[in-house]
Amino acid sequence: MTEPVVLPDGGLVRFRLDVAYDGTDFSGWATQPALRTVQGVLTEALSRLLRSSVQLTVAGRTDAGVHASGQVAHTDLADLDTAWLVRRLARLLPPDVRVRAVTPVPPQFDARFSALRRHYEYRVATAPWGAEPLRARDTLSWPHPVDLAAVHAASALLVGEHDFAAFCKRREGATTVRGLERLSWSASNGVLVAELSADAFCHSMVRSLIGALLEVGRGRGAVDWPASLLARRERESGVPVAPAHGLTLVGVDYPADSDLAARAVVTRNVRASLP
Repeated sequence: MTEPVVLPDGGLVRFRLDVAYDGTDFSGWATQPALRTVQGVLTEALSRLLRSSVQLTVAGRTDAGVHASGQVAHTDLADLDTAWLVRRLARLLPPDVRVRAVTPVPPQFDARFSALRRHYEYRVATAPWGAEPLRARDTLSWPHPVDLAAVHAASALLVGEHDFAAFCKRREGATTVRGLERLSWSASNGVLVAELSADAFCHSMVRSLIGALLEVGRGRGAVDWPASLLARRERESGVPVAPAHGLTLVGVDYPADSDLAARAVVTRNVRASLP
């Protein structure tokens, strides 16, 4: 087991939290006044248990309705028994959010800026009856035929480092240049699963990519249409945004402890727009 590393300021220890949640009844990750959010529920529970204010930094903020099975956050706390904390949180938290592990990590670990890549899955039910009842909250029922060969071909053209401005809701000061490392599809028992991996995703990027590719799959867009939008430097209004509930954050990769600080420096350097 990794030994806790005491931070130089205040004697606190940095802890990694591995979190899973059903996003259906949450207004996203980030705390918002008068709304139920994952961050709000978690910080309230932690603060109640530890009798002190707790702040969380997350690997990636998810939108309202988006799920996670592999979300990562970090916080700085006084040293404690992590097994005790996991057990107490299991009793205190509502059933739609779980802290699966609490692990001491080096002080250089940053859930957001140390991440190498994020992994998402998007589930689409193409069976005539739609999504199975036990998966209806995390699977989109798609009532149209899908040409999977066309979807595969269109997806391959999007992989690589590009400016994904056409697929993103712009945020002031944020870059839309992203390195999309994987965009693949598989089919089984009437369900399509898209797997996407990138160093980071901008706001609404995954759901916009899925929306565009489903349009290709139903014959409403040419195979090269999504990739042709990469030349644009602003959001394309003609790209549909797939519903939130089909999307799940399934994992976040981090480098070895010795490379955490260097990775954070790289991540903080905002990439310029591509020519």
